[in-house]
This record gives sequence, structure tokens and C-alpha cells, in this order.
Amino acid sequence: MNALAPKPPFQVLIMSEESRLGREQIKTAYALQRLTDAGVQVWFYLSDQERKLDTAMDKIMGSLTGFASEIEREKAQQRTYDTMKRKAKAGHVTGGAVFGYDNIDIAGTLPDAQGRPKRSHVELRINEGEAEVVRKIFRLYAEGHGFTSIAKALNAERAICPRPRPSFNKPHGWVSSSVRQILLRRLYVEEQVWGRTKKRTPSGVKKAQHRPEQEWIIVPVPQLQIVSPDLWKEAQDRWKNVRQLYLRATDGRLHGRPTNGHESPYILTGFTECKECKGSLFIRSRSHGKRRAFHYACTTHYQRGPEACSEPMLLPMELLNHAILETLEQDVLQPSILVKAVEKAFQQLHIHDNEPDARREVLRKDVAHVEAELARLATAIASGGSMATLLSAVHEREERRTRLHAELAALDGIPFARFDAATMEHELRSYLEDWPSLAHRHHAQTRQILRKLLPSRIRVWREVVGEEKHYRYQGVAAVGRFFSGLGKVKKFGVPNGI
Repeated sequence: MNALAPKPPFQVLIMSEESRLGREQIKTAYALQRLTDAGVQVWFYLSDQERKLDTAMDKIMGSLTGFASEIEREKAQQRTYDTMKRKAKAGHVTGGAVFGYDNIDIAGTLPDAQGRPKRSHVELRINEGEAEVVRKIFRLYAEGHGFTSIAKALNAERAICPRPRPSFNKPHGWVSSSVRQILLRRLYVEEQVWGRTKKRTPSGVKKAQHRPEQEWIIVPVPQLQIVSPDLWKEAQDRWKNVRQLYLRATDGRLHGRPTNGHESPYILTGFTECKECKGSLFIRSRSHGKRRAFHYACTTHYQRGPEACSEPMLLPMELLNHAILETLEQDVLQPSILVKAVEKAFQQLHIHDNEPDARREVLRKDVAHVEAELARLATAIASGGSMATLLSAVHEREERRTRLHAELAALDGIPFARFDAATMEHELRSYLEDWPSLAHRHHAQTRQILRKLLPSRIRVWREVVGEEKHYRYQGVAAVGRFFSGLGKVKKFGVPNGI
């Protein structure tokens, strides 16, 4: 869909049936309209038919197909919900693995096609090794230990821990968030809770939403009790007291991670990782005379303990910032790459330069078509048609009209004059002459550039050579170039060069 403008690089889209494009009428119809407007043919190989939107009959047939697909989606959602609800009321497993328990397949009475026992459902059984770790977490928390200190203690003992998902590529071990999840899971005190959230919105978008507590299904499962009621109550009382004190200290505001609109004030957080454990690097500060010294440190080492990762890193922030930015300037942002970028940009601008008039004509026709549809819908509303359906159609057309007008305004406001490649190259070179110093002054803009430039995180590791600590780093730039470097620091001293 993103490749449709300004000119699609493909002319035909083939799929099995229309439901593969979407099962929500309005969104699917809009997607088909965008495809056909861009001149792309849409074919369904199960019926060997092309979906066209040239006439009113084509559109009504598309609407009926979309209606049938959406009905089937709603039925599938309801069937899944009813099945999971029935399993939850019976105390069966409705999800994945839970720390402290093993999933046990229960065979049914009827065999499968090969004559083997067919699984009826899955039940939980207490895993004594993991259950002992759960009890220890509750005891430590009730005694006054915090989440992070508990995680470090468990990692120091090499205690059994939850298995991270392979796709997440995270270090193996306990962390404060996993300790918190253990303390809040009511299953350990013989209460299985199901239905706290629903995974999708009514339109089918995957988005977790909280359900009201009265809709939860709570099933007593005494056979799965790991923590005694007294220990559970003691830990929960402490959790409530700590939470109330925290809210009182912050005027009732819950402080957490910044929203996506807020950039980190540090240049390389999120772009670097420890080579030993692949954990990300964060900023750790400490007193250094009359000022504070800032260092990049391994998140795994400081949040999970030295047993999870033995490398604290503690790399001077300014040393790594300067070294990596200078390396990028010398090894990645070379003149040859800059020339190629200018040529590519010039080609794109040249394409736009030749197309604005044709695009304006297409947009004006689309606006006239939408206006006619709105007029017909207004007539249908006045004659007493299905109000909900008609209002939804009106809302869709009005949104499309707004987008078309916005694109027309953008076309009218863009000066499609010829660009001089030599002048453009000279201006870009002037911007990049002192790139490292500009990067140190404008952190937010630098992080935006790095986000485009670095497809993966930069690996960093430390080597102690005599009286010096050597910090090495390696990374790959989006332009396909490999880069590496070395920063030197006197042992227990200050940076002495690169």
C-alpha cells in the first residue's frame, strides 16, 4: 500500500479471495479503492475473477463480499470466545506456560484418524522446582526486599527463571518486571482469573483492552495453590502500601517510560548493546568531584546482577559519543555515498516534477466523484434508509474528501521547479562539514538520523590492556557499510584519546 504513490512498481495483485485483504468492510473497500485508483488490477485465483470498482454494481458486489467476510470474522471471534470461556470455567489451560506449573495434555475418549489418543484439553500441574522459587519471591518481598534486589538475589543463586521468547533475543535471567508479575498473579493463591483483557477491537484491530472486573471469570483451583493465603496477604498489603506512598510522593501520577513523542536526552541509548549478553546500554551517573560523571552501562548487569552478565561496561558517555559519531562521519558519510544520495534524490524530484499536473487532474476527478456519492447518500438518508449504514458511508466519504483536498493543497503549495544537483550537493556538504559537533548540540535530531542510519544496534565491549581500558564497538549502517572503532581510557582515569 505504501508503494502505490507516486507510481506503483507493480500492476497486478493476486490473492486467494477478498477476505485475505481484510475482513472489515470499510477498511477493505478503501484499500481496494486505493489499489484500483492507482491502476493496479486485483485478481482472486479461487474464483478466477478480477475485482473492479468501475460501476455501481461492481461496488455493491464488493460490499456484499465484504459484508460476508465481516460476518464470518465476527462468528469466528464468538466461537473462539465461547470455547475459551468454557475451558476457563472448567479450570483448563487457555493460554501458554505459567511459571510454577507444567502444562499436561489430557487425552480424550475418542482416538484421532491414526488411532492415537486425541487430546481433550490441557491442565496445569505444580512444578515443585519452580514453585519453590515462587514461594521465595513472596517471602523476600514480604520481608522488605524490592523487585530489583530480589531479581539479583535469584540470579546470584542461579535460580530457575521464566524462559524468554526466542524471538525477543533477551538475556536469560530474572528482572524486576518478572518479579512483579509473579507477585501479582492470583493463580498462586488458588484463583484462576480469565477475561481481564480482550485482544481485539470491534473492528478486528489487534489491541489489548481491559474488561470491567464484573466480566472476569474467577475459578477456585485449590489443587494449584503454591503460596499460603497468609503469605499472599502479607505481600499484597506491602504492595498496596508501597504503591500508596509512591502515588503520594508523585501527586498521584504514575511515572514510567516516556511516550513515543519524547526522545531520550542521551545520543546512543537504544542504539548500543553489550556484546557479551546483548542487553542494551543505559546511562548511569555518579559523583565525580564537584560534578557528575555519566557512563554507558550494561542494563543486564545492573538490573539482573553480575551472574546474568559479568560486564558492567561503565564506558564514559562523551568518549563513546564522540568516537561513534566521528566513525560514522569518516566511514559511512563519505563523499561517494553523498553523491549517490544526491543523484537518487534528484531522480525522485525529477519524477515529481513531471507528474504534478496529471496528479492534480486525477485528484479533482476523485473529489467530484466523492461529492456525487455524498449527495446520493444524503438523498438516501432523507428517504429513510438504514441510518447506521448510511452514516458510516457518509463518514468514510467525508474522510476521503478531506484527504483528497489536503493532497491537492499540498500539490498546489509545492513549487515544482527544476533543481540543480550541483547546488544541492554543495549545500548538503556544508551541512555535514561539522556533523559531530552539531550532533552533540542537537540530540533529538541526531537520534532521528541514527534511527534511519542504523538498522541494528552497535555492539560494544571492553578489553583491559595494562593500565588502559579499551572499548571497542562494531556496527552496520543502513547503506551497507560495516564500521568499527576503539576508544581508550586510562585505568581508573580519564579519556586520553581515540
